[in-house]
Amino acid sequence: MTTSTVLPPPLPRQDPYARPRHQRPGNLAARIAGWSARHRTIAIVGWLLFVVVATAFSAVFGTVQAADGSYGHGESGRASELIASAGFPDRAGEMVLIHSDDLLAESPTFTKAVTATVSAVEGTGRVENVRADAISADRHSALVTFDLSGPADTAVDRVDAVRDAVAVVQREFPDLLVAQTGDASLDQSLNEILAGDMHRLSLLSIPVTLGILIVAFGALLAAVLPMGLALTAFLASLGLLAAASRLVPTVNTTMHLMLLMGLAVGVDYCLFYLRREREERARGADPERALAIAAATSGRAVLISALTVIIATSGMFLTRDTVFASLATGTILVVAIAALGSLTVLPAVLSKIGDRIDLGRVPGLYRRKADGRGWARFLDLVLRRPGLSAILATVALVALAAPALGMRTAEEDITTLQASAPALDTFVKVGAAFPGGGDPAVLAVRADDVTTPALTAAIGRFRSEALATGALHEPVTVEINPDRTLAVVSAGLSGTGIDTVSEQAVRALREDVIPRTVNGVDGAEALLTGQAAASVDYNDAMGRSAPLVFGFVLGLAFLLLLVSFRSLVVALTAIVLNLLSVAAAYGLLVLVFQHGWGERVLDFESAGAVTNWVPLFLFVILFGLSMDYHVFVLSRIREGYDRGWPNKLAVSRGIRGTAGTITSAALVMVAVFGLFTTGSLVSMKELGFGLAVAVLIDATIVRAVLLPSVMVLLRERNWYLPGWLAWLPALSHGEAHDDVDRVRQPVEV
Repeated sequence: MTTSTVLPPPLPRQDPYARPRHQRPGNLAARIAGWSARHRTIAIVGWLLFVVVATAFSAVFGTVQAADGSYGHGESGRASELIASAGFPDRAGEMVLIHSDDLLAESPTFTKAVTATVSAVEGTGRVENVRADAISADRHSALVTFDLSGPADTAVDRVDAVRDAVAVVQREFPDLLVAQTGDASLDQSLNEILAGDMHRLSLLSIPVTLGILIVAFGALLAAVLPMGLALTAFLASLGLLAAASRLVPTVNTTMHLMLLMGLAVGVDYCLFYLRREREERARGADPERALAIAAATSGRAVLISALTVIIATSGMFLTRDTVFASLATGTILVVAIAALGSLTVLPAVLSKIGDRIDLGRVPGLYRRKADGRGWARFLDLVLRRPGLSAILATVALVALAAPALGMRTAEEDITTLQASAPALDTFVKVGAAFPGGGDPAVLAVRADDVTTPALTAAIGRFRSEALATGALHEPVTVEINPDRTLAVVSAGLSGTGIDTVSEQAVRALREDVIPRTVNGVDGAEALLTGQAAASVDYNDAMGRSAPLVFGFVLGLAFLLLLVSFRSLVVALTAIVLNLLSVAAAYGLLVLVFQHGWGERVLDFESAGAVTNWVPLFLFVILFGLSMDYHVFVLSRIREGYDRGWPNKLAVSRGIRGTAGTITSAALVMVAVFGLFTTGSLVSMKELGFGLAVAVLIDATIVRAVLLPSVMVLLRERNWYLPGWLAWLPALSHGEAHDDVDRVRQPVEV
């Protein structure tokens, strides 16, 4: 009998979503996509209306910003709350620095300049509480301080008139420096700098991302579609953020982060979908069947990935920190909306345009299905010696992570802002002439009556002893609230405000000087606040809450993976691998920013510490994004394993089948995150750098070397599930491929 190869008869063309209910796609993502494909007009129009309405809400009602007094922790936080509620006038403080390298403060010209400055600011009719008695230790600088009349939250609108008056004095005394800074001046400058950063990053990130997508897809329409989804998701999330800010007030960096995350995950989710749909078309499936398979496989991966990111991000609420709560809210909103768009409007659009998704093909770049030869050769090399590959990858990650053991965190210092503004430059000069004067230490003394002779004497002793220790410096001021229940003592603090000198000064004041001089006198309670004290308290608070956040994120991610893949080993290895990539990113962050290895390249000046909120936030976001790729790869591996492939074949084909998508998605993320290293805030540089290097490590060392090596070494143990967990639901990892395989494969007879 002879053997010949014949093709089976063609299968009838049918809409996979038109089958009886019990035969429809077996997971939630596929059911949502099926509904969208059947009601695509409703899905598309509904999405556009949702974006328009949400954006309009943001424009009309605005976003509620977090109040200045809501950021604190511990003793400094309680002190700030006491000061905010003590009945002091709500005023923005300003100061004018008069400086000369040649003249001393006692010289006639210098004295005239100080007098002229006082007259000029008082002449505007917009200031109060003017003082001009602060002289620097070297006698070359004087400080005129005052408050702007009216509420502090609108002081930015009134500061220009005073600054113009100070500019007139500067012209009268060209040989001296006469320059203004302060709360309103700095707020105005910071708002302008951050708005410029946001505008520039928006303009840069869109063409960079679009260029990568054009290379990835080789077709213009296929590249534009992910950008459209990501940008509309970002706009809609801004509208919802405006509504959410009524409950969780937002901070300035939230919108920067939302743009970053919106582009990253929005494009990634589309890439997962589009790549799989095009792959199935290349295998011979009709458009409807290809979309059904993409929905049931990549759509499901998108759903699990989004849930993982949201779960991880929600852990930040456990810190009870204003910044983390705002960043968590913004991230959750933009990720949830990007996932919603990927599961609803994307299938609707794809079902409408079909193969026209490949319109605008770019010669030399277009391929419906990538052959993956480069990844295949590399993976063959890795899997030839999986034990050695796993050891080398682990050693590399541990070596990168080692510097993280010496990580030091501190409040972000405004003087490290990489942007030029007159108010900012003057603030730096004030700090040099009057150590700690720009952002002083503040002692809040509460009692039934802070003006009693005993308590007045105690405050005097605190002042003299603190100055004698060198922890505090002149100028020292004392303010009493209207009902005489709170005294506020302000003085310059040693150090930069974020260095170890400042931290030691804070601890010396709290542990020695304050208890010995003020606490307990006439029942008084004395609480220290200010930048350095807030930094110390913040670090202590994060030290207490970080284990809760880590435990919450790791525990829920483990449970989600366990339920999704019905494997104890897969869930555990995923947690370990992701922790390794996060630790490696931490190590590089310390080298570049704390030790200053990247100062010239990234254009910043190291403060000898990492911004205190960045490490915990990086852990949460990186863990979520790492799981994004991990779930996508594991879903493809499990899909093959469920079809009866041996473990090594399922791993090999799963990695190769997703390598092109992971590479493209990683390039988009690295590019977008990398752009944030060009911003003015050092914290945003740290965030962008940390995210970019972590994604790069995750997409190369972890996904291409460590994951396949470990899964091949573990063999069938990868899919171990204890008998007592057999009750876990068996979730579908994709549509049945039998029909597609019959179209594609010849039959031996």
